[in-house]
Parts: sequence; structure tokens; C-alpha cells
Amino acid sequence: MQLESHPLKRTPLSPVPSSSSESTVPSRLIRPIGAYALHGLAFKQGDLFALDVIRGYLLQIDPTTDNTIILNTRHSEQYQDATGLAIWGDGIWFARGHEIYTCSFQDFAPVPFTTLPYDVDGVAVWESTVYAASKKAGYIFILDRDTGRRITKFPLPGIGMENIAVDGERLWLCDQLEQTVYCLDRATGALLFSVLTPFASPTGIAVHPNTSMESDTVWLAYAYEEPYIRDDPNSDDPHQLTFRDRTFIHPLHFHYDAEKGYALSNGYLLEMSYVEEISPLDALQLHQLEWRIALPTDTQRQTVKHIEPIGRPFTEELMDGQRIALFKFDTLNPHETHIFGWKAQLEVRGIKYQLTPRMVEDAPPLSPEFQQRYLVDDDQLAMDAPNIQAAAQQAVGSETNLLRQVLSIRNYVYDRLSYGIRPQIDTPDVVLERGVGSCGEYVGLLLAFCRLNGIACRTVGRYKCPPRADQIGVLLEPDFNHVWLEFYIPGYGWLPMESNVDDVMEGGPYPTRFFMGLPWYHVEMAKGVPFERIKKAEQDLEVKIGELAINHVRFKILAELPPVGRNQAESDATA
Repeated sequence: MQLESHPLKRTPLSPVPSSSSESTVPSRLIRPIGAYALHGLAFKQGDLFALDVIRGYLLQIDPTTDNTIILNTRHSEQYQDATGLAIWGDGIWFARGHEIYTCSFQDFAPVPFTTLPYDVDGVAVWESTVYAASKKAGYIFILDRDTGRRITKFPLPGIGMENIAVDGERLWLCDQLEQTVYCLDRATGALLFSVLTPFASPTGIAVHPNTSMESDTVWLAYAYEEPYIRDDPNSDDPHQLTFRDRTFIHPLHFHYDAEKGYALSNGYLLEMSYVEEISPLDALQLHQLEWRIALPTDTQRQTVKHIEPIGRPFTEELMDGQRIALFKFDTLNPHETHIFGWKAQLEVRGIKYQLTPRMVEDAPPLSPEFQQRYLVDDDQLAMDAPNIQAAAQQAVGSETNLLRQVLSIRNYVYDRLSYGIRPQIDTPDVVLERGVGSCGEYVGLLLAFCRLNGIACRTVGRYKCPPRADQIGVLLEPDFNHVWLEFYIPGYGWLPMESNVDDVMEGGPYPTRFFMGLPWYHVEMAKGVPFERIKKAEQDLEVKIGELAINHVRFKILAELPPVGRNQAESDATA
């Protein structure tokens, strides 16, 4: 959405412009000068205003220069620990603990509006109504703006601290833990759609009037602590691990396709390389060695723009519809070394599917072909082990809805496993008894439980780009590989589910951000087929890939993508 603007000529920045027209906020990451932790965001006449929860500053921000001005210079102590920010007319609204306060742009002295029985995290105002979101209560409270009387309440869609904004007939919420923006019907509180944010820990949301529900932009504030190595020359140990505050404002572009049932969010052009360095542990001679490595694939959220070989050429083949790079070695002599692999350019976006349990009630039965392929123990899943069979039945209980069954299985696994890196992948029966597993072992349990309950599923992976979308052009190297899974709903298709990253708190409740959703930094390949395997002439000689080679995985974020549809619209206009 292009917004009409008065010229942005602010050196120095002038407080609260008097123009009634809306200014164009540039589509860029904004780091307000002097801000520590923003926990509220709002527009007034197109300009950005934010609350700094640490300093208690009410900030007016120039989005073209990151320049800031403190508006409440005489009252900042009264704003400390405040969260949420709303502006309606000449009034400012925010929350602090159980209290909601209001003030004007004339004096910024806060006046109590009302007190609620729970801490308030977010505030929004529309005409004669005030909306207050409370994580502790689990509700959005709807209040009369003149009297403070409670009118009704809606349940919150997520489980974290939620900030709130309102635009006409819609409520918009950002959930700090869920990493999600929700769009609700303002009259009923019904969820219309949700979309993933490109960064973690969103703490404020601002929405322009007349924001489209199909394709548009809302603005989010983010705040978190970042670990870093501090150089202290006065210490015997000058390099010390510590934390620093990080906060910024960034546009969330979204595209909601109601017909296809998913919503896309911010995307990035990535360069990914996967390279093997042959460095055998033992002196081996191998003949007719074929080395296969899966390639990235095109999906609803991922587009492969270019792939090229590294070190040695490869031929491409298809395996069950998946693209595979085949490298051939006639003879690999003892201690012979090579570097080979591929480099790809990918467009990746966040995706969130909008399916509900009611929508899958009448799903057709699983086809015989899928039953034979995706309900079997084809990867040492220990599906015949007594403890796995008993746990699979216990995980779903009496639930018959397919979508609720999968979520129940996920939560059951989260309840019984804690995350830990293991030197090898054990079978699900061993993992269940141990109670600790890596992402691959989480996936093993999820696969076994789903398949024993007649739910087709498959392994997906293989790597995640380090989620540092603000570090464009910087070489990024992941510490580990990663796998997740997809489950199948007849009549609809495959849906993603994260393996273990949402197991963030002991005993739940667990977020659903990556249940039927993937953030932008996942790279999809190897759907239902091995990511990497070797074949050699010496059939009786057992050789593992880890004994032959060391892998090198690199990412580079080349650019942030324009919103969905903008490139096509520009191409059509040019034509």
C-alpha cells in the first residue's frame, strides 16, 4: 500500500507534525537512536511513535534517518515498565501493570483510565472502544472509552505476551513468543488468518487505516537481548560473554491467499552452498563411487533461482520427484582428497497454513498407495516395540479429528522429551525411555506415532540459515543440520511441523507458530528421500559418509525480497 506523504524534511526532527496527511514510511529496518527495548508502536498522521519500556521514553521516530525525539521529557519515570501504545485523536494510551493510562500530546502527564485484575500487555483504541490484551488473563478485554466499563472479552489466539492494534473491522495482534501476527474480526474475535514474523520477539504493532487483508504491510517493533563477546582490557580475561539490548522496527509484508489456505510473509534471497571435503579416516580404495546429494526444491514458499556445481561437475537425476545431484568417481585412492558440492540461489519466505480442525472433518480416506508408502516402518522407527505402540495409542486418546490428532501427538512427544545433542540417532523406543533426544530423534518418535495412527508423514530437511535477517551480505554458517516432518491431509496436501524447536517450556503450553508453518530460514529439500548417500562397487565394504568426508555449509542473505506480487505488478506495468 502506497501512502500519500507530506515531505519528510526534519533536521532537526520536529515534534508531532501538524499535517493531517499520512507520510510514506520507507520499507526498511529502523533502529531508533537512543532506544533500548521498544514495547509499543503506533502511527499518528503517518509518523511512528514508540514506547521504550526500560527508559520510559515516549519516542517520535523519523523513519528516514532513525532520528528520535523524547516527547515525555518531564514524565519518563511514570512511563517506565509501560507496555502497549495507542493513539486516537489527541489522546495517548498505554498500560503499566494492571493499569491503563491516558494522556494528551499537550502535557504527556499520564492519568489512570481503568484498572484490570491482570497485567495488561497491549492497548488499542478505535472510536469509543478500548482494547486491552493480557497474557495472564488469556483474553482481550473490550472496554468503553468514556466509562472504562467492560463490554466483553475475546480469548487470545497465542500463548505469549501480545501487543495489539485496530483498523476498522479488524484487530491485529503480535505475539512475542509465537513469533506471529494474528488478524481477528473486531466484532467477534474470530481468527481470520495468521502470519509468521521474520524476526523473533515482536513487541509492538502499528497498522495504517484501511490495511488490506489480502496483501499489505504492518509495522512491528522487536526487542530482545543479544549475547556477544565483550572486550574488557582491564580484566585478566579480556573476552567475556555478556548480553546487550537490541531493538528495532521493521515492516511485515504479508500475502494471504484464502483460496489456497496459506499466508506468506517477508522473504529473502539466499545463497546456500553445500560442499563435501573428502578426507578419509582410513586408507581406502573405492571403485565406481556414486555420491548423491539432494538439491533444494520448489515449494509454495521456496523458489530455486539457480544451482551450480562446486569443485566437480554433477549430473542431475530425479528420485520420487526430488532433485538429486550425482557425483561420480571412477576410483578413489587411499588418502585422495576432493572438494565437491553445489551452490544455490533461493527465494524463501515464511508460510503459515490456515487449516482448522473443522475443515478436515470430511477429508477422504488415505489412498492405498499412500498407506503402503507412508504408514510403514521404513527407517528404524521401532513401530513394533510395545512401548511405542502403547504410547502411540495414549498420545491421541479418543481424538478422531486428524488435525487434532497430529497436534496431540506433537504435544505428547514434547511432554516426554527434552532436547539434547546426541552422537548418534537411536531408535524411538530407546529415545522414549531415555527422555532426551535430538531433532532427528524427535522426528523418529513423531513419525512412529503418526504412522501407527494412520497418519501419513515423511521426513524433511536439511538445514536452517542462521536467522539473522538484519545481516545481509554476511557469511553465515549453521552449527547443526536440522530435520522436521510433513504430515498429509487427504484432499489438501502436505503440511509442515517442526520437530522440537517449539518445545520451549516444561509441560507447556506449547506455541503453534511452526505447526503448519515454516519461517523464512528453513531450506526445503530431501522430502521423503535420503539427503545424502553413497554407492560403490565394493558391496561387502561398509563405509559411512562421516568416515569419508567433512561437510561445509554456508549461507549468505543477499537481499530482502519485495512483497509478494510487487515484481509481477511491475512486470505487467512495463509490458
